[in-house]
Amino acid sequence: MLSFVAQRVVKGVVVLLAIVVLNFFLIRLAPGDPAVVMAGEAGASDQVFVQQLREKFGLDKPVPEQLFIYVKGIATLDLGFSFRQQAPVAKLIAERLPATLLLTLTAFAISLVLGIAFGTFAARFAGTFLDTGITIFALIFYAMPIFWVALMGILLFSVTVDWLPSFGYETVGANLTGFAHVVDVAKHLIMPAMTLGLFFMATYTRMTRASMLEVKRLDFVKTARAKGLSDAVIQRRHVLRNALLPVVTLAGVHAGTLIGGAVITETVFAWPGIGRLMYDALLQRDYNLLLGVFVTCSVMVLIFNLITDLVYRLVDPRIEFAA
Repeated sequence: MLSFVAQRVVKGVVVLLAIVVLNFFLIRLAPGDPAVVMAGEAGASDQVFVQQLREKFGLDKPVPEQLFIYVKGIATLDLGFSFRQQAPVAKLIAERLPATLLLTLTAFAISLVLGIAFGTFAARFAGTFLDTGITIFALIFYAMPIFWVALMGILLFSVTVDWLPSFGYETVGANLTGFAHVVDVAKHLIMPAMTLGLFFMATYTRMTRASMLEVKRLDFVKTARAKGLSDAVIQRRHVLRNALLPVVTLAGVHAGTLIGGAVITETVFAWPGIGRLMYDALLQRDYNLLLGVFVTCSVMVLIFNLITDLVYRLVDPRIEFAA
């Protein structure tokens, strides 16, 4: 296993380097000049001041030289300096990453647990009203836009019944500590995590149901039933475990993309994560910050893909590690 992990890490580094180079040139192709934008906001748009800004932030150097400097910095874990925020990019991301991880991992856990549970019930009672109800429920949340679900959640649970806070990471000015602070953060987390989780829950529900129905038709399930095993044991030990492989594959893809894909949820609920940070950096033409967020999201995707491969072995011990 260690050899497999080592080879995957080496391949991950190569992939990350390719992503960095590609993103660097794609961002440079975007319209707009950060120096012109900053000069305009400062009220001094003359060419001398713009040129001074370019020299200050290294934008006057040739693009290949800028790329070399940036890749060299990443090799030493230096993501550069945000000329808009006037702070190191690594510091800005480190401040926002815990909130994003809390939101996305909670939403991921909710979607996976509910999706597998609903999918199992739908497959167990396939063709019944329960199966139809679960399918309709899943399709509703899959079809509805995330921002609309978020707004309806705020309208219902914050405005109408006043059960949950509508925005933010914690109550501003409360200065809570200890368990009281944990409860306060949890209350703010419920709606954004459920909004994000319900969308992916629908996907896992459909995938689990389809996979279990396919596995139930295989010969080893018929053999287990012929041996006199109870239906509950067959469903849990034989059908569900073998049906989880495609779900694990899909979950591994979603887990990585969730890190940078929660922009809408973070914006609607004013959640201070890196998704919102990335959106602000894009509007402000903050190249270094935008690239730093891309690199962070890419690393998280590679990590979750590696974890997914390791989970395969836990779900099905017959799978052997191969580079």
